[in-house]
Amino acid sequence: MVQNHEVERKPRGRPQMRCDEDTRSVIIEAASRQFHENGFATASIAAIALEAGVSTKTLYRLFPTKADLFSDLISDRIGRFLLALDPTTLAAADLRQGLERMLMAYGMLTLSEDTITMIRLVIGESDRFPEIANSFYERAVVRTNTLMEGWLRRQMERGVITLEDPHAACGMLRGMMTMEPQRATMLRQRPAPGIEEIAARAKMCADLFLNGAAVVRV
Repeated sequence: MVQNHEVERKPRGRPQMRCDEDTRSVIIEAASRQFHENGFATASIAAIALEAGVSTKTLYRLFPTKADLFSDLISDRIGRFLLALDPTTLAAADLRQGLERMLMAYGMLTLSEDTITMIRLVIGESDRFPEIANSFYERAVVRTNTLMEGWLRRQMERGVITLEDPHAACGMLRGMMTMEPQRATMLRQRPAPGIEEIAARAKMCADLFLNGAAVVRV
């Protein structure tokens, strides 16, 4: 008896390709590891492409220069911070809740090992590569300050706080939240703070700030 065996047919054509957005994300994560391990100058585009599983041609199509890749890495990290601050949730929160939530998100961003390593890199290589310092300042410092200052201004419009200079006050608030622990971690005098410490610091900073900025009712 002759038996008929069905042969499994594999679909023809090229395997499904990642979209550019997904490919960019994979490349950014590979670049983050390379920058952290080797610094900006020594990080190899070929090594980043190999780790990401893409060709150098594809990498250069999406990121024409290494500085462009570094800038997008910063934007990716700041984008996560912005996602953590959902405008609808912030708008529904009362003054203290909103401030603590904003400070908590800012602390989680700026006091992470990832961000502190990036700051070390920027400071160490900014003389040779001023473009990465410019990118970090514009995409990280200015963007976060703009968001937080905007929130303070909206509270002023609501009449729940009063500030002579909201821009300066925002800088002081950000410094109060992160400067001391971030500096100690950058100098390797202590590990990066954990989530519980960041939450406690956010509450303390909110208390100090609101006690000084609260509207006096007579």
